[in-house]
Amino acid sequence: MGCYECCVRCLGGVPYASLLATLLCFSGIALFCGCGHQALTETERIIETYFARNLEDYITLAYLIQYFQYIIYGLASFFFLYCIMLLAEGFYTTSAMKHTFGEFRSTACGRCLSSTFIAVTYILAVLWLLVFALSALPVYFFYNMHATCHTIDDLTETPTSINQLCIDARQFGLLPWNAIPGKACGMTLSNVCKTREFFLTYDLYIAAFAGAGITLLALLTYVVSTTYNFAVLRYLGRKGISPRC
Repeated sequence: MGCYECCVRCLGGVPYASLLATLLCFSGIALFCGCGHQALTETERIIETYFARNLEDYITLAYLIQYFQYIIYGLASFFFLYCIMLLAEGFYTTSAMKHTFGEFRSTACGRCLSSTFIAVTYILAVLWLLVFALSALPVYFFYNMHATCHTIDDLTETPTSINQLCIDARQFGLLPWNAIPGKACGMTLSNVCKTREFFLTYDLYIAAFAGAGITLLALLTYVVSTTYNFAVLRYLGRKGISPRC
């Protein structure tokens, strides 16, 4: 066997769909976890500086942000390990399907493992769809804030109604209803929107939202690829390829 034929056989055993999904998952989780972690830190700073005067008003929010940041650490670790496992499973099933190496066969354990990965990945995709939807909420909050500031800037020539334009953090559940001031109005709000913290936090939440979408796409790709691999393994099993464990 020449070098060219060997390379072709090796490349034939690469699970390209699983490899693509792994790259998407790594990049999506990196965006979601990295940008989300920093965005939560900047959000706490904005609330503390412009929407609350007493520590008691935002201490609960500070604890929640800290807990969410710990969850982000766990998510990053879990998805890194799980994607490696799915990629390894893709290499196994692809080699079994294409008979790249003689020692690989469709086994009962292999089919059981593939079906388990299908079920777990499907459940993760459904749960991550909820995470994807929730990650849109802070983007919506900052979009409303930016749009209100843009309206205030357009009304600077007629300032009579400017002070009626406000963003109330209490309405979004970020602060308790007795928090003071709890909201920013008029030119105060416009000045908040011009700060570096606002633009940085807004961009970070958008990046985290995009990362959640990329991760969801990766999970759906995993579901398709593992389902296809499982179907072919069952087909190989029915052809009489030894179902040993």
